[in-house]
Amino acid sequence: MPGRPGRRWLGAALLAILVLAGFVAWGWRDYTAPGPLAASKIVVIPHGAGLGAVAQSLAENGVIAHPWSFVAGAVADRRLGALKAGEYEFAAAISPRAAAALIASGRVVQHRLTVPEGLTSAEIVALLDQQSALAGRIDRAPPEGSLLPDTYFYVLGDRREALLARMHRAMERALAEAWSARSPALTLADAEQALTLASIVEKETALEEERPHVAAVFLNRLKLGMKLQADPTVTYVLTEGGAKPLDHPLDHEDLAAPSPYNTYLHDGLPPTPIDNPGMASLRAVLHPAASDDLYFVADGSGGHVFARTLAEHNHNVAQLRRLRGEGGDQ
Repeated sequence: MPGRPGRRWLGAALLAILVLAGFVAWGWRDYTAPGPLAASKIVVIPHGAGLGAVAQSLAENGVIAHPWSFVAGAVADRRLGALKAGEYEFAAAISPRAAAALIASGRVVQHRLTVPEGLTSAEIVALLDQQSALAGRIDRAPPEGSLLPDTYFYVLGDRREALLARMHRAMERALAEAWSARSPALTLADAEQALTLASIVEKETALEEERPHVAAVFLNRLKLGMKLQADPTVTYVLTEGGAKPLDHPLDHEDLAAPSPYNTYLHDGLPPTPIDNPGMASLRAVLHPAASDDLYFVADGSGGHVFARTLAEHNHNVAQLRRLRGEGGDQ
């Protein structure tokens, strides 16, 4: 009958449109629905990866189920060309659409590195070498005392030298600010001397509240021309600046180690800092306690007993040895 082929073509066209519409609707639901990821996961999107490669990588890592719906949805969302390389953490059950938005945002994983107070520059370099997310190598450790212990954030591919440079700039700023606010009665000549003494105080006590007292002892000794006799300066010599471990407690033979850093042999401060001190030790040196003490000895519990005279100090040492069977002096 006339017109029947046209009706068949129209029917077929309508069916095709319905199928396509259903397919699009299903694809959009797949793109916007929660994804298959059971737990959060970090995935690296490499530089130069196109939309198809990104989709394939996400599928291989279980972030999305169907690469084609991710590609189609990203194009529909106008994400094409907006996806940025980097290291991303995808939340559990994240939808493909949210995954595309995350990659387009550039909100990459922030790595955290805490540099403890009192590490030598060699030890900080070794710490950076352990961070697999960093790139590049450090050919030489920076000067002792030039790096500020703190918590630093970085992203995958940042260079180790760049992170060292940040630590150096942070110490320069912190030292300048701290020195400008120093106690008016402080007798040290410059900020570098303060930094050197702070590096010794850092190693002498772990108790922040005790550091101004320890600093006062060393400052009193410097005023009187007495040797500092600080054990950490000898340890610095024996460990070659933290490059190798010390496998025994310091003994009298160690105290005679020939070095300009050995404050048992040489007057005044050592030539440079012996580690990278934290701000608490630096503030203790710049604002020391009001004290006439010249000696201190470890009390065996993390603190120290202080004395003004050698006789008092010897009494403290003897008493602590009787109580604990061991002792030491400054």
